[in-house]
Amino acid sequence: MATSPAAAAAAASSSVLMGGHGLIRPASLSPKDDAFNRRRRVVGPLQSRHFPRVRIPVARSQAKSQGIISPTRKNNSSLQQSNSFLGERGGEASFPEQYSCVSCSPNRRTRRSKRFTPGAFLDKSNFSLSRRISPSTDAGKTVHIPRASVGPNEPHAASTACPDGIVERQDLDSSGSGIEELPGFLNLELPRHPKLYRGQLKNGLRYLILPNKVPPNRFEAHMEVHAGSIDEEDDEQGIAHMIEHVAFLGSKKREKLLGTGARSNAYTDFHHTVFHIHSPTSTKDADGDLLPSVLDALNEITFHPKFLSSRVEKERRAILSELQMMNTIEYRVDCQLLQHLHSENKLSKRFPIGLEEQIKKWDADKIRKFHERWYFPANATLYIVGDIDNIPKTILQIEAGLENETAPSPPNAFGAMASFLVPKLSVGLPGSPSHEKPSSSIEQSKIMKKRHALRPPVQHNWSLPGSSADTKPPQIFQHELLPNFSIHMFCKVIIAAFCLSEDSRFIRVFSRIDHSTLCWQPPCCFEFDVPVNKVRTYGDLRLVLMKRIFLSALHFRINGRYKSSNPPFTSVELEHSDSGREGCTVTTLTVTAEPRNWQNAIKVAVQEVRRLKEFGVTKGELTRYMDALLKDSEHMAAMIDNISSVDNLEVIMENDALGHTVMDQIQGHESLLAIAGTVTLEEVNSVGAEVLEFISDFGKPTAPSPAAIVACVPKQVHVDGLGETEFKISSDEITAAIRSGLEEPIEAEPELEVPTELISSSQLEELKSERRPSFIPLRPDVNATKLHDEETGITQRLLSNEIAVNYKISESESRGGVMRLIVGGGRAVESADAKGAVVVGVRTLSEGGRVGNFSREQVELFCVNHLINCSLESTEEFICMEFRFTLRDNGMRAAFELLHMVLEHSVWLDDAFDRARQLYLSYYRSIPKSLERATAHKLITAMLNGDERFVEPSPLSLKNLTLETVRDAVMNQFVGGNMEVSIVGDFSEEEIESCIIDYLGTVKKRSSDREQDVSPVIFRPSPTDLQFQQVFLKDTDERACAYIAGPAPNRWGLTVDGNDLLESIGNTSVTHGHQQFFGRTLAFENFLSEWQAFTVLRDGSNHAITAAHPTSYWICSLQFDCFKMLKNYSRFKWPNAPPKSDEQLLQGNVMQNQMHGKLRSHQLFIQVTMSLLAEIINSRLFTTVRDSLGLTYDVSFELSLFDRLKLGWYVITVTSPPGKVYKAVDACKSVLRGLHSNKIAQRELDRAKRTILMRHEGEIKSNAYWLGLLAHLQASSVPGKDISCIKELTSLYEAATIEDIYIAYEQLKIDEDSLYSCIGVAGTQAGEDVSASLEEENIDDGYPGVIPVGRGLSTMTRPTT
Repeated sequence: MATSPAAAAAAASSSVLMGGHGLIRPASLSPKDDAFNRRRRVVGPLQSRHFPRVRIPVARSQAKSQGIISPTRKNNSSLQQSNSFLGERGGEASFPEQYSCVSCSPNRRTRRSKRFTPGAFLDKSNFSLSRRISPSTDAGKTVHIPRASVGPNEPHAASTACPDGIVERQDLDSSGSGIEELPGFLNLELPRHPKLYRGQLKNGLRYLILPNKVPPNRFEAHMEVHAGSIDEEDDEQGIAHMIEHVAFLGSKKREKLLGTGARSNAYTDFHHTVFHIHSPTSTKDADGDLLPSVLDALNEITFHPKFLSSRVEKERRAILSELQMMNTIEYRVDCQLLQHLHSENKLSKRFPIGLEEQIKKWDADKIRKFHERWYFPANATLYIVGDIDNIPKTILQIEAGLENETAPSPPNAFGAMASFLVPKLSVGLPGSPSHEKPSSSIEQSKIMKKRHALRPPVQHNWSLPGSSADTKPPQIFQHELLPNFSIHMFCKVIIAAFCLSEDSRFIRVFSRIDHSTLCWQPPCCFEFDVPVNKVRTYGDLRLVLMKRIFLSALHFRINGRYKSSNPPFTSVELEHSDSGREGCTVTTLTVTAEPRNWQNAIKVAVQEVRRLKEFGVTKGELTRYMDALLKDSEHMAAMIDNISSVDNLEVIMENDALGHTVMDQIQGHESLLAIAGTVTLEEVNSVGAEVLEFISDFGKPTAPSPAAIVACVPKQVHVDGLGETEFKISSDEITAAIRSGLEEPIEAEPELEVPTELISSSQLEELKSERRPSFIPLRPDVNATKLHDEETGITQRLLSNEIAVNYKISESESRGGVMRLIVGGGRAVESADAKGAVVVGVRTLSEGGRVGNFSREQVELFCVNHLINCSLESTEEFICMEFRFTLRDNGMRAAFELLHMVLEHSVWLDDAFDRARQLYLSYYRSIPKSLERATAHKLITAMLNGDERFVEPSPLSLKNLTLETVRDAVMNQFVGGNMEVSIVGDFSEEEIESCIIDYLGTVKKRSSDREQDVSPVIFRPSPTDLQFQQVFLKDTDERACAYIAGPAPNRWGLTVDGNDLLESIGNTSVTHGHQQFFGRTLAFENFLSEWQAFTVLRDGSNHAITAAHPTSYWICSLQFDCFKMLKNYSRFKWPNAPPKSDEQLLQGNVMQNQMHGKLRSHQLFIQVTMSLLAEIINSRLFTTVRDSLGLTYDVSFELSLFDRLKLGWYVITVTSPPGKVYKAVDACKSVLRGLHSNKIAQRELDRAKRTILMRHEGEIKSNAYWLGLLAHLQASSVPGKDISCIKELTSLYEAATIEDIYIAYEQLKIDEDSLYSCIGVAGTQAGEDVSASLEEENIDDGYPGVIPVGRGLSTMTRPTT
């Protein structure tokens, strides 16, 4: 029900409550994954946030990828208005009942969160009408598919059966103190997590418990069943996924949890199915804690689902819709890669989503039989992580709720050999010594099924030396929807192999780690492989560390050297990773390029791999990357008490799946320190060279042969002067390109001088003497130069050069900090003769990467040394620079130095401009190859009357740009009074103010000759034939999507018509039998009808009464004549014996009324009510369009609310089979317009409040979240933002009433003349008559291969399934 895309600590993580930004997402994305997406990732001892991937004993990265080799734009969507106020998609809903599944994601290795790489000028620029794909996006790269708000990427793998009833608390082992001999030390076991409790019930169910206080009063409960698509027979392909849907959504006990503030979801993969619930520990209305109820729900979902025919049919429709939704070109590329990589086993043909023809056939009995075969306690593991103090009580609750589940016993598929080869592990978890009693009885074994010895249970063909004769030729996947060239070289690394000796008496064990061979005589013999290197000793960890250092050198060499020129490739990535879901270790070289450059791209990549393999890393590189890894590890250890439960749970599940010892962050750092001093340059180069042999020695008998080489290429490419031409490529040409890289001469890498500082102390003193920086009064009417708010801890300052500064001291992330520069303007200030200038200019600055006299490579390595990540982006309203840094070793001062140099000494290069322009040109030309992007582009162009500031710059616009034009467009926004810097981190007041004065105060004050000229945004006058459009895209497979959009106000209540909605929102008054009720006048009879639930109280006067509503707490004063009517009104009952005195009840209601009155008059009224409305509409869309009507798998409502621009819009995104998409659009419109006929219930509003406030509670300790809250506090262009927007945020949401939501609802234009929709359909019959090339088309009219269809052509034959 969702994959895990990365959360984005390095990107603009922001306020959940104040966000309001919606987007049209790729169809593969669910609106319910936002909490998961924004989470910061936890880093294991070697899962640095800053380095390329070597995933072995790893956890999740703390930040999302901002790779320098392949700069990526922010996750954009076609109607996204991205982080202007807080960078938050506040309009996104995250309802517990919204179910989104990730089962269709075939290649989760590439879906893992990438580490963001330290470096400067990583471009994350946005388009309103661009999906979350980089201009350089490789079609072979996967699109993040949501997996729900919680849930790991590569969760737990089953092990051998274990004795029952044992609970073990893992205590800290010896960390190898008193080391005398290296070999003995390296064989010592790593310490184990001291707070992790493990146990097993008598029925075989294993459980893990980890107390964790973040977030407080909440916990995660994940039930993992060790059965997935790999366990399906030929006629069951997709049945595990079907069970996941039916079991989860058919559970009544899960539904009962929805009112408690719990969230739940599920997902299926090759090797397992996981059901998970994120819950409060208790609620005000519940007796006792909620864990028993959560366990009861998981028990029903997992072991006692009701396979009702009605539910099966509902989920069958949903899955068929999901299947088509997922069938993007990115998904098809993933399938191709896995099919070739694992051609020898079932992984190549057991993708979790299943086969359409089989999904249509199964009945409830067929599904039930698979469930009975695999869903039993001994084949499941329960994980509980959260704010749980009483471990014995928790264990008793687990036993009471789950121990009575039993199942009949089938034969063990692996027999005694499995038990012999895989050691029995303590309570079923890898790496733990056994301290448990034997199984209780023979009778016990009779009722317990056995789980698989290994997950997934498949055999692999390993890449072994001497097997080059068996190397398969490169495979080519060619498709019309692929925009770029990519090639993937895979090597399946064998760690150890077990095989029967020739005399059938001994087992021979070959280890690839040290090439040793051991023999022993087992009770029986069985050919067996150990697919991954389990990290359990200091020697194992040391090996991983050396690989990380080695591959980091390759990453930064390519980035530094080739980004300083015009490289032939778009990106080069080398990844060495263990995959629990695939059961093997794979090394992958991925090269992406423009099709015309593919041969040179391969050649250069192979050359660099050879250079590193032949000459190794330098001494300076070893020192540099070792220090960086240790600093990063130290930073994570310091944050041990601030890591969320779900992040810790992911660490446990992933490491357990791979068989690694689970350590906490402090243990991981101490272990790294213990081995760091033992690492030598010679060993690093020896270990690293072995990883690269399959590339550097390609074709040699001594080299491992690639497991697969797969090229993904387009069918047609654009050639200047010729237009679209056929792209031809052969396997022999690919092999020749690889060999050409092997033949080029190479030289050793020279040592590079890396600057320790960008501004010397003498230069700094000279600047301070010249410019005399100081703080000045914040406002003309206030003499104070410093405003500090005690409640929030926020300090506001203003420098003499008019740069505004906000900062907050926070200890949540120990010795870490974040900083964001926001510059007002963005793409909105682009002129008609310089369309695209800002976004191309920002990309140019990113591509160049130089400041002052320092080269890009020097700047990048300066960031590596100080653990700095810097990203740069442009949105419709702002240009933003964001820094993440550590305060260790002057990291904060280094970040400020870099910001100062960017503001003062940016270098604009012609070749960087050429690359930026080419990237956007390629991106534009790829629009017709994406159904979602083409459809969304058509919609936003129509709605905004062709305004190019909200879409990708066209080829004509790009052609008209010059380096001077884009430089001026960007730098003219960096003027005094238009820049605001916000900083959050674990620093002292003295430290931060010193940096502010030294590096921001010394920036030269710039003034603009004129105010920013922003052309008004205009919605196309309606009615118009363009309000309903269609896009037809020719494709081998059928798919469909649709977008529905319309105008909305901006965050502050301003509309495109110039109205200020806040001025028109007044209070309620009742006089002489009529009620002025929120802008509506009601007769007194109607007033009583709507408000009959009031409690009526005397207020001590004979002339008036006060009516207080028990839920909305609104107070109405009624005149005496109304009082007489009320007293005689038969339906209105006076309270005979109120529980509280009149005065007490009135006082409480008055307080609530005061808060509600504050909401009505508060500048965030529109933001608050719109966010709640979005949650409610999302819930209704899911319930109606998805669940009841079965017209879609994924539907969402989202808001884009701008800050500076006087407009906003809403968007409904729906994916559906072509035969249902038109009905789905009509159903979405009906839900959107049905809030008057089907009134909002109080329970809906309460649930929406809980959802939003729960997110806020979960994020409030994040530095990046606070960075979003601080944004625009002093921005003159956003006058509505002040400190009250932060201080009163929670109470404003709590005070909102149903009537408030209807006020917001009335501001959405949903009538037929205001609403725009566009339906996109892809299939073999679509677009056959389109032959116009890109040169022949009118830029403003459309795209080649995409047919614009207005009302007049709505009778065109529609594709059907």
